[in-house]
Amino acid sequence: MSRRLSLSLPTKLDQLERIYEAVDELGESEDWPPGMVYQVKLVLEELGVNIVTHGHAGDSDHEFEIVLDSDADALTIELRDEGRPFNPLTDSPEPDVDSGLDDRPVGGLGIYLVRTMMDELSYRREDNRNILTIVKRKESG
Repeated sequence: MSRRLSLSLPTKLDQLERIYEAVDELGESEDWPPGMVYQVKLVLEELGVNIVTHGHAGDSDHEFEIVLDSDADALTIELRDEGRPFNPLTDSPEPDVDSGLDDRPVGGLGIYLVRTMMDELSYRREDNRNILTIVKRKESG
């Protein structure tokens, strides 16, 4: 069985709660393991915050879209926004995770978490939109 949820949200941080609710609903109906629900929510929080604060610099006159497609094998997530071009696969350097906290520069860990928690990521810029596609296989939850 396959299930799809689509959200179109204003670029406001208080709208992230709607994403969490959608993930909880879909995870429950699709019987995802709790660890997978947690990882998906954490990743979408990180990406949502980045879209709102960096992509649109806090300008709430825009919207971004999230599409969640769940089937028997995987969850595919597509995020679309009209913010400034940003490819998290190439524009975000690998963080230094080996140094002590005081020796590390601020930032970069969120995208690192996305890369490590999800199974596949792809990015494209199309019609002045950032489109990030993420896949989380259910057996890796």
